[in-house]
Amino acid sequence: MNFRMSRRRRVYEGKAKVLFEGPEPGTLVQYFKDDATAFNNVKKGTITGKGVLNNRISEYLMVKLGEIGVPTHFMKRLNMREQLIRKVDIIPIEVVVRNIVAGSLAKRLGIPEGTVLPRSIVEFYYKKDELGDPMVSDEHITAFGWANPHELDEIMSLSLRINDYLSGLFLGIGLKLVDFKLEFGRLWDNDELHIILADEISPDNCRLWDVKTNDKMDKDRFRQDLGKVEEAYQEVAKRLGIMPENVTAEANEKA
Repeated sequence: MNFRMSRRRRVYEGKAKVLFEGPEPGTLVQYFKDDATAFNNVKKGTITGKGVLNNRISEYLMVKLGEIGVPTHFMKRLNMREQLIRKVDIIPIEVVVRNIVAGSLAKRLGIPEGTVLPRSIVEFYYKKDELGDPMVSDEHITAFGWANPHELDEIMSLSLRINDYLSGLFLGIGLKLVDFKLEFGRLWDNDELHIILADEISPDNCRLWDVKTNDKMDKDRFRQDLGKVEEAYQEVAKRLGIMPENVTAEANEKA
């Protein structure tokens, strides 16, 4: 792994992924790591095979969203841990869509976890690790120029559309989409500016609960020391019908 990664120019390394210069102008290679972090990088660990599973899960969901007309940065999966993506100018806002109370919303407002919200709620957070990704309003976003009102409208519209589609898709495999995080970027195409979905969609940034048992099938198992983290990610991939062969063997080989 190190030899192959070192031959290419590293553009960016985040907590769960590495971006390399792509083979063509305007492209990047996104590499999925097994590293896991929580509580703004305070808790760190490794989830064996996570990168392989998230690569496949994110590919599957990005392709499905593309089929219903949601523009995404995804181009194609290259191998077990990498995918080719379009290079975009990332908007420094994390968009969180909530359907059921969990995580910080439960703590912030004192509402019991598991309470179904009267309607989906969209929240914005400023992407700034050193500040702990603070929650911001649309007024902050437009005032500081992180996105203009038209872009923000497009982001809201896309986020709610993605939520509607993914909620139905996950319900079909026995999972509740409790909440999830999205990131968007700007892409110029023939002098036209487009807002497109970026980053990833996986159990790293989605809360997924089993419909019957309410068992958590996502990174909360790591955050809350619930155990069987790898198994939860594998179960999501199995239910989607995309469980890669020999995940554990591949992950051990790369370690």
